[in-house]
Amino acid sequence: MPSATPDHSAPRIVLGVGGGIAAYKSVELLRRLRDAGYFVSPVLTRDATRFVGEVTFSALASEPTRTSLYGDPTTPIPHTYLGQHAALIVVAPATAHLIARFAMGLADDLLSATLLASRAPVLLCPAMHTEMWEQPSVQENLALLRRRGVLVMEPATGALAGGDVGAGRLREPEEIFAMVEHIVRGYRGPLSGQNVLISAGGTREAIDPVRVISNRSSGRQGIALAEVAHRLGAHVTLVSASELNLALDVVNQVDVVHVESAAQMRTALMERAHESDVIIMAAAVSDFTLDSAPIKLKKGAGVPVLELVATPDILQDLVAERRSGQVIVGFAAETHDVLENAVAKLQRKDVDLLVVNDVSAAGVGFEHTTNEVVILAKNAEASTVTLRSKEAISYEILTRVASLLNQGAP
Repeated sequence: MPSATPDHSAPRIVLGVGGGIAAYKSVELLRRLRDAGYFVSPVLTRDATRFVGEVTFSALASEPTRTSLYGDPTTPIPHTYLGQHAALIVVAPATAHLIARFAMGLADDLLSATLLASRAPVLLCPAMHTEMWEQPSVQENLALLRRRGVLVMEPATGALAGGDVGAGRLREPEEIFAMVEHIVRGYRGPLSGQNVLISAGGTREAIDPVRVISNRSSGRQGIALAEVAHRLGAHVTLVSASELNLALDVVNQVDVVHVESAAQMRTALMERAHESDVIIMAAAVSDFTLDSAPIKLKKGAGVPVLELVATPDILQDLVAERRSGQVIVGFAAETHDVLENAVAKLQRKDVDLLVVNDVSAAGVGFEHTTNEVVILAKNAEASTVTLRSKEAISYEILTRVASLLNQGAP
């Protein structure tokens, strides 16, 4: 039973309650959280108070219910106080309106401001009528939040308000409580606990101390993969030949190994491959290298003869030394006969997934912030991911990776 004197050393759960009829279930969720020993801080939206009372939550919680950004003499800046001290923020029910505001970064009430003022994990538990749940705008907002690392507990199918039946029913309090326990123990998404090794950027092969042979790869897709994989719970190592920077929220959370040449990239990847559960070879590795001149070549000395030699096939080497259960993803940049070339490469490389794009298409591939890809898997149909941000492309790829991990890759 809850103690009359709350334990401030217990993990603090901020329980956000949105304005929907399902808010009554949050009372039972609150009781379960308190019985388990959590310090629970309820935050109700103004619309939530039309369905449930502040007094009910205050009587069961670890501290009085908060409903406003203003007027609390004990906590002058309640959203930063709650955001900084939360071990987890649970929003149940999360309405379509609340989800949209969170996705857009609006902060005009206490709950939305607390969501933005926290680095704690967030669990959204949507509840709404089926027609609202199935709206593309709602699904796109949730997809955006998922890519940012927000955990979403999809609603159940069952009885809804007004006698309707369909998808959109808030999950039962015991189900939400079980997910809370899972998150508090460290779960952060479908890649939680996985070691993911990613390569990015175009390698550079030195001609002399000044000049290089390279390609047009910016590294944006590989970096986006690293950022999204981290948000999905993975421990990420990025072997990068790119000079682009990671996003501020993950710059200290991803291990970055800077390399320049294909040989350096191979060494860095092979040294870390055995400890990795997933290897994603997104880098554009030079196919040829040469012996670099020790000093700058002068134009007056005439046109130099560059003798190119093939670089090692890093992906082939990684596959040859793969361990059981490891998922390996390859990339292919094509300009013609895209699918035919990709299928041949999938069979030749023996990877679990091959991500191919037509870099001659508008807005696709090198140097763009957007991409369009086809994901091929062994013994499966090709899956097209239409033009969208490289972050969104990364989420689609990593969702497939997580599925393979759950199935147990060969």
